[in-house]
Formats: sequence, structure tokens, C-alpha cells
Amino acid sequence: MADYYNLLGISRDADSEAIKKAYRRMARKYHPDINKEPGAEDRFKEASRAYEVLSDPQTRARYDQFGEAGISGGGIPDTGGFADLFESFFGGFGGGTTASQRGFVRKGEDLQLELAVDFNEAIFGQEREVQVRHLEACSTCKGNGAKTGSGPTTCTTCGGEGQVQRALRTPLGSFAQVAPCPTCAGGGQVIKDPCSSCNGEGVQSVRKKLLVNIPAGMDAGIRLRICDEGNAGLRGGPPGDLYVFVTIKPHPILKREGISILSEVSINYLQAILGDCIELETINGAETIEIVPGTQPGKVLTLVGMGVPKLGNPVARGNHLVTVRVQLPTKISLEERYLLEKLAGHHSAKGHTQKSGLFGGFFS
Repeated sequence: MADYYNLLGISRDADSEAIKKAYRRMARKYHPDINKEPGAEDRFKEASRAYEVLSDPQTRARYDQFGEAGISGGGIPDTGGFADLFESFFGGFGGGTTASQRGFVRKGEDLQLELAVDFNEAIFGQEREVQVRHLEACSTCKGNGAKTGSGPTTCTTCGGEGQVQRALRTPLGSFAQVAPCPTCAGGGQVIKDPCSSCNGEGVQSVRKKLLVNIPAGMDAGIRLRICDEGNAGLRGGPPGDLYVFVTIKPHPILKREGISILSEVSINYLQAILGDCIELETINGAETIEIVPGTQPGKVLTLVGMGVPKLGNPVARGNHLVTVRVQLPTKISLEERYLLEKLAGHHSAKGHTQKSGLFGGFFS
């Protein structure tokens, strides 16, 4: 897979305007309506794909971090197809697209679904069953919208072109204005005898169960795309896609930062001085870690390889970073005070320079 920045001929720190200009330049050069050379259409599609990825800040950030693995099946914003993307910049060629180019069928709409997953589900991946209501092809007319035994007929208003023209007079002269046909709405065909089950639309509302694969390393803000599970297209057109917006439920103790897991552990001053083995909660369950003697407050312990799997490469994992907090007692018993004073005196007797107070040399 070519690098999208190299493909558009821009640097990795290019701003949105530079990305747009680069895409315009390539689109004008390789659009199949202009360039009939072999391979031109493929170059145009590659440029359009690159623009789709780099023009969206969130998608671009995932691509910069993870490459193609971070965006495959992960919610590239839909622009209505390469032709529509080009037309949004240039307005098309020759007065617009004809019905023979668009066809009577129409692509179905994309759908969106919000899915909340647990903290560990996002980290290790999970297959979840969801229910969606979408439009499917009518079982009676098989999606063409016409009553059984009949079918669509050519629109007499536009002669099947899907467009009509009218003269427009302006101070600069007369122009031919092209507009969608008001009779067939640009389809070029009409249905005189519609299907009674779908009222000529060719689609029906259906509730469907789907399995959504949550990949290991899933992070908040990433969208999953399930192809062809959006609404069915009108008149037998191709279906749209289903976009799943994943939200991640917080963990009561653990936090996530990229592929690192963060947590804190509190120990008393004796554990910090003498060392200890304590139990710690991790994404793998309870683990025993060692507090070495002389551990200082704020020290960060690193549990290597016990963090989040990399998206697209679950074998590689981040680390679990544990910040140590040392709790000092606010009250001590007389016996504890006696022992501490005795320890402080013993420590001072070793010849350490006294600085101030009873414990001046204790921490020198």
C-alpha cells in the first residue's frame, strides 16, 4: 500500500489546504472523464482514498500512528463515492452526469450505531452481537419497486436522461441550465404500477442481528465499518455501510493512555523503607509485584508487556506504569513513637551530620 503523503506529493506536516490542493491537482489529471489512459482511473481512486484519509483529522491521526492497520475497517468517512467526491470540488463535466451514468438505481444510505464496550473488551477484543433496523430489498418485488409482472418504464419528460434543460438569460448572455427531471427525480425511469408491499420504493424495514468484531487495541474515537449493512439502495441499488461508533466504559482503578496502562498503588512508610510484595490489579488480573527497599514516593514501576496490544499487531503490547504513593501516619501510638525515636537515635549515633531537630540525621 503506497504512502498516502507520497501519493499526493505532500509532506507529513501538510495542512488541510495543501492536502485539498494536492488532491485537486491529481483529480484533474487522472479523472476517467478526462484521462482515458490505462491506469488513470486507478490513480484517481488512489488519490481519492488518500484524500478521504488525510482530510479527516481523527482518521489522519490514526493513520500517522498505526498506518493502514489503524484505518482498515475503522470508519473512513463516506464521501458518496469517488465521482461525487470529485463533483464536490469541480461540479462535474459537460453540464452534469446523465441518467445513463448514474443509472436508475441508487446506493443506499449509510447507518450509524453507538456501541458501549467494557474497558477490557476494547483492550483484548471481543465479538459482540448487535441489533440494527435497516432497509432491505423488498421480498415481493425483489427491489425494483414495480408490481409483479410489470417494471420501470422510460420517463417521457426527460426521455430517460434524468435531466431537463432550460434557457437562462442573464446580463452576460443566455445559458442552458441543467436540472434533475422533476418527474423521475433524475432516475430516468418511472414506475406506473408500484409494488403494493413497498409502495414502489423497493425496500422494507427489517430488524437484523449482526456480529461486530471489536479488534484488540480498540481505542475511543475509532469507528468500525461493516460493509453493505446499511440501508438497501433504491430500485435494487447497492446497500450502504454500517458505521459503529465505539465508546469505552471507564475502569474503576486503571486508566489508559495510548497503549500504556496507568495505575497507582499506596504503601505505608515501613513498606517503602523495608520493601514488600504486594498484590496489584492489572488488565490480566491480580499480579504480585515487588516493592524494593528504599522505594521513594512518586517512583514509577514499569510492568513490561502488560499494557494494551497495538491495533493491527496484537502481539506487540505496551507497558503498565504504576506510580507509588507513600502514606505517612497522622497519629502513632506511644510504643511506635518510642521505637521510632530509638531508631532515630541509633541512626544519628552512626556519625551522620545532624541538621536540625530530633530526626535531622535520620534521612541524611
